[in-house]
Amino acid sequence: MTSWQSLHDGWSLTAIGNPEVPAAVGSGPVPATVPGCVHTDLLAAGLIPDPYLDEHELTLGWIGRTDWCYQTTFRWDGGADGDRVELVCAGLDTVATVTLNDVELGRTANMHRSYAFDVGEVLRVGDNVLRVRFDSAYRYAEAEQRRLGARPKAYPTPFNFIRKMACNFGWDWGPELVTAGIWQEIGLRTWRTARLAEVRPQVTVADTEGRVGVRVEVDRADDGDGAAPLTVRATVAGEVAETVLAPGQRVAELTVTVADPELWWPRGYGAQPRYPLAVTLHTRDRELDTWQRKIGFRSVRLSTAADAHGSAFTVVVNDLPVFARGVNWIPDDCFPHRVTRQRYAERLRQASDANVNFLRIWGGGRYESEDFYDLADELGLLVGQDFLFSCAAYPEEEPFRTEVRAEAAEQVVRLASHPSLVLWFGNNENIWGWHDWGWQQELADRTWGAGYYFELLPSLLAELDPSRPYWPGSPWSGRPEIHPNDPAHGSMHIWTVWNQLDYSHYRDYLPRFVAEFGWQGPASHATLRRAISDRRQLAEDSPAMAHRQKARDGRLKLARGLDAHLPAPRDFDDWHYLTQLNQARAVSVGVEHLRSYRPVCMGSVVWQLNDCWPVTSWAAVDGDGRRKPLWYALRRAYADKLLTIQPRQGGLALVAVNDGGAPWTGRVDVTRLTLAGEPRGKTSVELSVPPYSEITWPLPADLATSDDPRAELLVADPGGDGERSFWFFAEDRELAYPPAGYDATVESSPDGVRVRVTARTILRDLVLAPDRLDPAAEVDEALVTLLPGESTTFTVRSTAALDPAALTTRPVLRCVNDMVRRH
Repeated sequence: MTSWQSLHDGWSLTAIGNPEVPAAVGSGPVPATVPGCVHTDLLAAGLIPDPYLDEHELTLGWIGRTDWCYQTTFRWDGGADGDRVELVCAGLDTVATVTLNDVELGRTANMHRSYAFDVGEVLRVGDNVLRVRFDSAYRYAEAEQRRLGARPKAYPTPFNFIRKMACNFGWDWGPELVTAGIWQEIGLRTWRTARLAEVRPQVTVADTEGRVGVRVEVDRADDGDGAAPLTVRATVAGEVAETVLAPGQRVAELTVTVADPELWWPRGYGAQPRYPLAVTLHTRDRELDTWQRKIGFRSVRLSTAADAHGSAFTVVVNDLPVFARGVNWIPDDCFPHRVTRQRYAERLRQASDANVNFLRIWGGGRYESEDFYDLADELGLLVGQDFLFSCAAYPEEEPFRTEVRAEAAEQVVRLASHPSLVLWFGNNENIWGWHDWGWQQELADRTWGAGYYFELLPSLLAELDPSRPYWPGSPWSGRPEIHPNDPAHGSMHIWTVWNQLDYSHYRDYLPRFVAEFGWQGPASHATLRRAISDRRQLAEDSPAMAHRQKARDGRLKLARGLDAHLPAPRDFDDWHYLTQLNQARAVSVGVEHLRSYRPVCMGSVVWQLNDCWPVTSWAAVDGDGRRKPLWYALRRAYADKLLTIQPRQGGLALVAVNDGGAPWTGRVDVTRLTLAGEPRGKTSVELSVPPYSEITWPLPADLATSDDPRAELLVADPGGDGERSFWFFAEDRELAYPPAGYDATVESSPDGVRVRVTARTILRDLVLAPDRLDPAAEVDEALVTLLPGESTTFTVRSTAALDPAALTTRPVLRCVNDMVRRH
């Protein structure tokens, strides 16, 4: 049987050849953790400050411009005659030279692929010395840029000239922390006769029959046994297929047929049953190797049919069109080895709990770990996977073309078993960049990646993964003669709104599928307190906060958004609450608008779910894993049953969106009220919304208009079957709000406290922020609007003793109209 000896112990780290290296680092070897990276090793040794805290990022640039050597000594007890022994490196970041006992095994320059080196002639019985030297990623990329000629890119560093996680070089939400290290597992693989080199399942469903096509590639030893016949067997759901490889033959193809399999469905559409698939390799008398994964039976296709609105972009699973209630995913840490399965589970559960069913893995990060896709399978979260090209022109010359082919082939095969993976994107914004961002003149006749997106990747997928749709870019319109970001065709990104316009302008678009749009807000208060040690720097205009605003003119854009809608903040507490609120409102406006136009629009993928460090960004979950108000807004806007009041030609309309599998029936009362809760008009609508559809009802003019916009609102109430919807006739800064009046009580609960708030006046967008009192505290709800006389209860989970007075007053308990000054 194939065996494995992990080589994760006993490593040390040494800096090489950079005069900027501090003396304490350069004086000798530093203990190293594998998997890991230089930054985290130096941090663990107390040799650098935490790069996520204060402004330490700015003092640590020397790490990425230094060469580093990892070294360990391990024992080898010797193998049997006929054994093949390989050093397997699952992930080296990035420009590495690997030596064993002073013999060079090979060189690498790609973070996104694995490597295996035959070490049978180099290993010694007893102690062996393994070294992995990492040359500076900056120096490599800069040299390649000089050799091939510069290409346009979103940021100054040449991240497009190295196959490495692009966002390590800094992004508009992330720090510039250029890593190096053995970031995935490393060890010795021993085998004899033959082993399973590659197993690629293709799962399809037709009528009531599931088919698992399994292509197997076998490595054979060079000794006499290598000529032996081999048996390959595949088993799933009690069904078995078997074939024999003749001597010297290395490729087998089998098909296992399963009658009436239970189908795998996206979250909210059905269950997610999975079946173990086992592949084994045998000689006549012994088992040589095994491979196991879980698979799901489901069909997937991408509908791009032409229609009266342009051409569709709809993901169809098991012949059912799915509205993608989505979020974008970025690396959850700048140092990805720190993201454990538990952390992935927490983050993906946060997505699922927010009623998300689609995750797009952005092309400036990484192909995620097996844990990520396995958890997505388990939770029913559809995944659209970018190939790793983002916001730049990429060279197609060697060695990059060969590296891209090898990287893509490995990752496509690795991910083939996962039912959650439903769509491949060729790149992030690069076709759009070539078309609109002045690239053509700057590039002249130099390559920029088109050969990857339109030739190499689609041909590779046709060979390796024909069961999944591929789209050359995000955005892309489907045809070269159509603008790549045309709303009427394909996928699009909406960034004019955040960059130039108020969020109400989301309603100017009628797209087919929006793969990116979003609005910024700061991290949670406890996250900022941890990240900024000087409490005086907790100020909207402080250097410390400015360091956590990586977007161009981000602070000005936040201010512009506030000015259009909300009262002026009086202090940092106001600013923090209002900018988080405005983020939630902006994204809610976009999501509800897009969902209200189902089935013309079939995708709303918000930028972004998560952060990699404590920062002001577009994320719903901040860099410490805390849910911002946006998360609660997404949960509401992505609910199966959405009731929303939308402007339509000629007035306002009530839209009911049903993304559930059963009809939505009942009555909705739509009432025009004063801010004091006095009714001024009312109508009722009988709901009968079929599954996976929407219905729109124009509202009567006398209900949808107000004689006193500053003092009235509309409420659409479905009577408990779904959340009610509000429409205010004026902006908050113009509304004649009364000062916030309420009564609040606090009582203990088994794992924290319950805070009950009863409104004496209208309370708009009530938020309880218990992390201000206990950084570990969590609350179940946010952004609650109460009319006079109504009550709500916040459930706070905390093991700390929380001050009841603090829980029920500003700044922990906030609403918009507590900004109104009492006279």
